Amino acid sequence: MPTLPPIATTIVLLCLSNVFMTFAWYGHLKNLAHKPWLVAALVSWGIALFEYLLQVPANRIGHSVMSVGQLKILQEVITLSVFVPFTMFYLKERLSLDYLWAGLCLLGAVYFMFRGKPPGG
Repeated sequence: MPTLPPIATTIVLLCLSNVFMTFAWYGHLKNLAHKPWLVAALVSWGIALFEYLLQVPANRIGHSVMSVGQLKILQEVITLSVFVPFTMFYLKERLSLDYLWAGLCLLGAVYFMFRGKPPGG
């Protein structure tokens, strides 16, 4: 079975991790709004465990080929990429141009963190 390059593996794991993270952070607003906050917090912790089971290896693999700053910016881009569809389709909130502007700012951050140097350089 062929293995993915470290950057691709990192991206896949961070995407999956972000799905769990987004549900842990915001899913309770829809599903557990009528429950006490402590119940929501404990359920969120349970979901967050799966986030960390993916995020920790993702960052370890990614750090073998990227700097911590590059990993952080990659994480933020993935977070927004997962959060926007979650907000629209799961929470049924309207998309605004502010998401576009935030995305453009993140593209600028990607440029500055990855310019002129290979990942990990």
